[in-house]
Amino acid sequence: MTKLYQVSSWQEFLALVESETLRGWAFRGQGDASWNLESSLTRRLKQYVPSARWSEQEGRAIRVFKRKAHYFLNDTSALDDDFRCLALMQHHGAPTRLLDFTKSPYVASYFALHSCSGPAAVYAVNTPALWHGATPPGSPQLTREAIDPRNPDYLKKYYLSNNYSVVWPGEPWSMDRRIVAQAGTFMLPGKIDVSVEELLNSYQYDKPLLAKIVIPESIRAEAMAALYRMNISHATLFPDLDGLARSISYELEASWIGSTKPTD
Repeated sequence: MTKLYQVSSWQEFLALVESETLRGWAFRGQGDASWNLESSLTRRLKQYVPSARWSEQEGRAIRVFKRKAHYFLNDTSALDDDFRCLALMQHHGAPTRLLDFTKSPYVASYFALHSCSGPAAVYAVNTPALWHGATPPGSPQLTREAIDPRNPDYLKKYYLSNNYSVVWPGEPWSMDRRIVAQAGTFMLPGKIDVSVEELLNSYQYDKPLLAKIVIPESIRAEAMAALYRMNISHATLFPDLDGLARSISYELEASWIGSTKPTD
């Protein structure tokens, strides 16, 4: 079962994520603590597409992207690698089955708190266990190596088929600059009709694979100021003009206390 933590201060959050308990885990920030741990693809399909057509429409979306994306790319090699292609789609706003995670709990807390208007959440996944020991229900042979989507045809077999109750943590061999800037990684589920939380909680392992840290909105101001001093912002996490522009939303709040004149 998911291990639930509720923190009441920024210092309590820091102590938890820096503790041995969550050492080496991967993190995901969500601006609303009530949101399920599910992909943008799942949310989109639930809203607009009959479930019987999900697999067909996901495949169609990938084909359409591959056929048209070359117009905008100097290097089209990502289109020949299905996993890299999914990552490219994800980071340019397309709904995919990938869930963005980060190896940095601070980056995750930034995404959780940046625009929250109530309790936010940081999810943590026990990636060391998924690498070394945890296996899906009834299928101990489906280790992380055995279902690696970076291998030819495995993405289609173990993931796009929507038949396997698996979650694979990791990144493409070749990472784009956003993944690098965010210390990013992904959770890739083998099913999109159930939440990633359900999939992880069905795994065979003697300890929880998933934790949820609920963060009250009351600590947002302190936390965001601390993250700003760490140089964590949209400008650094999305190192392009779009990221810089989006970072201005927090620049409206930020100030240097004690300054006698505006800073830039």
